Amino acid sequence: MARRRKSKAVPFNAADVADMAKSNPYLRRLIEDAKLRANLRQAADSSKRVYERLSNGKTSPRQLLEDKKVQSDVRKTLEAVRDASITLTDAPRKRARKGLTFGRTLLVAGIGGGAALVGSEKLRSKVLDVLFGAEEEFEYTPPAAATTASTPPTQQAPAGAA
Repeated sequence: MARRRKSKAVPFNAADVADMAKSNPYLRRLIEDAKLRANLRQAADSSKRVYERLSNGKTSPRQLLEDKKVQSDVRKTLEAVRDASITLTDAPRKRARKGLTFGRTLLVAGIGGGAALVGSEKLRSKVLDVLFGAEEEFEYTPPAAATTASTPPTQQAPAGAA
């Protein structure tokens, strides 16, 4: 019978608690983030000091409103709660990654295209032809130096004089 009472008092065991902590992102964040724990501890301590001061009963409400310690503790409590709530709402979300994203695909294509251009002269010439138009190919034949030097230049009459 003692076992029944014990099992009814605690409906789950340590393994169940660990599973709950793993599945809940807020609990996981609380366990992993020391700054979040510090903010929550600061909020609890400051609010406890304010409560003790308020429940003291020795001071009048007017004195409590003008009390700098109470104001400071309330400010610290609110700042710590705000920081903790911001930290919890900015909890990292799991994102399922399905293949390459558009940016990564574009980067891989750019790197591959650049490597292909560097490696292939035919591809470079095709790309240049597409971008700037086809080049006119011509053959350069240098003037014959021996024939021009041996023949003296002839003087021609101007076209208008006859």
